[in-house]
Amino acid sequence: MSEEVHLRTCHLCESMCGLEVTVEDDRVLRIRPDKEDVWSRGYICPKGTMLGELHHDPDRLRSPVVKGEDGEFREVSWEEAFRVAAEKIQAVTANHGMQALHTYIGNPAAHNFSLQRYIAAFMPMSGIESVWSPGTVDQWPKNVSSALMLGDAWRIPAPDVDRCDFLLVVGANPHASQGSLLAASDLLGRLDAIQDRGGEVVVVDPRRTGTCDHATEWVPIRPGTDAALMMAMCHVIFREGLESLGNLEGKVDGLDRMKELAKAWSPERVESTCGIPEADIERLARSLAGADHGAVYARIGTCNQEFGTLASWLTDVLNVITGNMDREGGAMFGNPIAWSLLNLPDPQYAEGFSFGRWKSRVSGYPEVLGQFPVSCLAEEIATPGEGQIKGLVIIAGNPVISSPGGDKLEEVLPDLECIVALDLYINETTCHADVIFPALSPFEQPHYDELIWSWAIRSGGNFSPPVFEPPEGSYAEWQTLLMLAAICQGADPGSVDIGQIDDLFYGGLVAGLVQMPGFALEGREPAEIVEMSNHHGPMRMLDFQIRTGPWGDIYGKESDGLTLEDLMAAPHGLDLGPMVPRIDEVLRTPSGDLELAPEYITNDLNRLAERIERAEPDLVLVSRRDVRSNNSWMHNLPKLVAGRNRCTLLIHPDDAERCSVVHDEITQIRSRSGCIEVVAEVTEEMMPGVVCLPHGWGHDRPGARLEVAARHAGVNSNHLSPGDFVDEISGNQAVNGIPVEVSPI
Repeated sequence: MSEEVHLRTCHLCESMCGLEVTVEDDRVLRIRPDKEDVWSRGYICPKGTMLGELHHDPDRLRSPVVKGEDGEFREVSWEEAFRVAAEKIQAVTANHGMQALHTYIGNPAAHNFSLQRYIAAFMPMSGIESVWSPGTVDQWPKNVSSALMLGDAWRIPAPDVDRCDFLLVVGANPHASQGSLLAASDLLGRLDAIQDRGGEVVVVDPRRTGTCDHATEWVPIRPGTDAALMMAMCHVIFREGLESLGNLEGKVDGLDRMKELAKAWSPERVESTCGIPEADIERLARSLAGADHGAVYARIGTCNQEFGTLASWLTDVLNVITGNMDREGGAMFGNPIAWSLLNLPDPQYAEGFSFGRWKSRVSGYPEVLGQFPVSCLAEEIATPGEGQIKGLVIIAGNPVISSPGGDKLEEVLPDLECIVALDLYINETTCHADVIFPALSPFEQPHYDELIWSWAIRSGGNFSPPVFEPPEGSYAEWQTLLMLAAICQGADPGSVDIGQIDDLFYGGLVAGLVQMPGFALEGREPAEIVEMSNHHGPMRMLDFQIRTGPWGDIYGKESDGLTLEDLMAAPHGLDLGPMVPRIDEVLRTPSGDLELAPEYITNDLNRLAERIERAEPDLVLVSRRDVRSNNSWMHNLPKLVAGRNRCTLLIHPDDAERCSVVHDEITQIRSRSGCIEVVAEVTEEMMPGVVCLPHGWGHDRPGARLEVAARHAGVNSNHLSPGDFVDEISGNQAVNGIPVEVSPI
């Protein structure tokens, strides 16, 4: 067979790199960048080149597996796997009620063609009410601040880096992440371009990351104090009369309240806590306010700390009060070709967002956006009583590795009466399952990013057909989800018609949306719309999202509008231009204004004030990512884990000397939650008083079938994360700023 070249969008992150995948005899020979891709234009990172290894990984599941009485997994048919899943799930719901069955949805669900669109079907159709996710580890503060300021938890502004001339990067490291909640290919090259045109890039971070090599300045900051820094910047801007609302004049509520709050937060008050001199804080504030096109971009380092919501909110406050929100070169809102299901208005928040509507059963944590801190999952399984979790459906997740206190979760998972999982691997979590349904390889299914385009710096899209046909008789993830939803409702899997369930889901969605005021299809007949699609499953959903989007044909209403077929006919993608101001389309608050000072958030400034008075610990721990890792996903691919050890403890030379720690030797690090041993890496890239471990490692757990990852196991930094160390108003776990002690073995 001759070589074939397939064009593909990498599904792993916001960079959405275009790939050329060369295949011969059903094997991937090589992966190179697609230089004609209209989005990435030939850019690619190491992970994208390894997707062939993922497809051919011998440890990847190809068939369902069921655990026998001997504790060993055996391959079974799909029919048998669904039968066993039904027996397990329905026994739990029959004996304990539906409230005893919960689901955990992992981060890969946001990057999978089926799961992106069909989680929205699974949750209501299954009847499962309680969901857990890593969202409460990495981004819930941003969702909370967007919900209260903009009226939509998933409307997240991103810096317009191509037209920006002053960019303040706080707690973000696109050198490793490629741009989290910011979609822009070759983001480091774009940071270089800001400087090439005479602008500045300033990175505020406890660690001199690889991003700092593409910045004009690195400003070290003590972990967890970003909100204090930003409040002091607000103080300077208001004190010196530098504020401006720009395009938002007349559309902002709470400006006077914000001015009043900022009065107490002078740079002099916070400098010793942040570790940033007063003069530098004033300079940063003036530079941002004085820039022609400035923006603040903050990411995961500001979210997973004890003041994550304050820091996330203040990021947008600074953009608003300097006139940089919703204007070119500032912080803007993506306008995707295909809208996301997550951007649909949620009826339960029709009168505005409120939190704490119920509390967790054991520790009494308030609900935030329908979830509790994920560290509560273990205690909810372990603690007897009404409402105890008895069964768990795990969708594309590995919380034993990715969750704070994952070691405690690992201890209690065997106590569950039922675990059903959907995953590529038998990993450290799914090894406890009764049934595992295999996901398709990324190359065995289409791809089109759903949510990522919502914070993309340009409007565009790129559809990827499958590279390989899936195995005969296999189920795509969306089909598995619909079958499991029916099983949760008591159905016999042998009598389930997945196509019929899909039609019910799609028909119900269309019927609801044609009644929504302002929706593109308002007033149309649902049956007419349903009959006009030539697709099914997620392909039909994608066609619907495109056709009812800002450039869509509105099902015949716009003769030159887009359909899925138009995307399929453009193998290198479509580019419809840069971001444009669109605040009027974005705002969904009850007032119709951008709420600059939501009381729910501003009340937390009292807790931040207490932090200012608190004594500083000698050492605190922060987390980090690596360009060759994707959380815990990619560690079973030999070429990505080869080379130097990347699971090390970074420590400043002064701290190493004080703690008697020697470079490249095993070191002990202890928190109030646990103790681990790890190789020390003495480096001046850390600021004094702060040490750093990567997350997503610790692949030495019994039962997992990840041969390569086990040989490069590393240590699990989450063993040091106290489950009760959270950002109180979002419920987000704090994995940055953990007090620790470091000593030689």
